[in-house]
Amino acid sequence: MKQKAANAWKLYDMMGNVGEWCGDWYGHYPTGSVTDPTGPSSGSYTYRVLRGGSWNTGNARSASRDRSGPDNSNYNLGFRPALSSVR
Repeated sequence: MKQKAANAWKLYDMMGNVGEWCGDWYGHYPTGSVTDPTGPSSGSYTYRVLRGGSWNTGNARSASRDRSGPDNSNYNLGFRPALSSVR
């Protein structure tokens, strides 16, 4: 609905009501200053990254980062599909 200004990646209204599953495998960030760290390039049955908070966690910061096993599902987790430009 574009109620807020676009972020650096030209995505609108990124704060949602659920924590969002991400494609990244969970891992510790490197030390020092980094921009857009992605975590490990592969993983086994370990953890995927969850970003943002949800309506019932008390933490809806977009910078919030957590982890969960890929078999976890509940009412405060979701995902955000994004369409890249088609050429």
